[in-house]
Amino acid sequence: MQPLTNRAKQVDRRPMTLAEKLYLPAIGKGMGITFKHIFKRKATVSFPDQTREFSPVFRGLHILNRDEEGRERCTACGLCAVACPAEAITMEAAERKPGEENLYREEKYAARYEINMLRCIFCGFCEEACPKDAIYLSETFAPANYQRKGFIYGKDDLLIPDPKAQGK
Repeated sequence: MQPLTNRAKQVDRRPMTLAEKLYLPAIGKGMGITFKHIFKRKATVSFPDQTREFSPVFRGLHILNRDEEGRERCTACGLCAVACPAEAITMEAAERKPGEENLYREEKYAARYEINMLRCIFCGFCEEACPKDAIYLSETFAPANYQRKGFIYGKDDLLIPDPKAQGK
């Protein structure tokens, strides 16, 4: 093994010039960069008056879909919860009772469906995993809240309103 002195790089120890001692070249370089950026177009927007366009791949709030007849599409298969890398989705399945055919599409439905938005990373895996197209991520921002329980969205918060019920 060679000693460290043979592998070390030699440092140039020349004396500093007067301009270098006063940091004039460094100050001039910094001021040049500053003035160059002053006249560039800004990316800042005045929020309430102006908004920027969403990216085509933006994923916002989750929504539980209904079918054409207003019935819930979710069959509580659990694939969305399994696909979620953040484990933000929890659900409990129940069986449809006689007379509830107009409410639920299949024999099984999600009696409880919750998404913890504090854990959600908005990856869209739940949307891709769902075989019934029951869940999708909309282009709506999740509203701000000051308490943790306000970020846990239940089935009532996620389910789109029934068009038949609004007509009544």
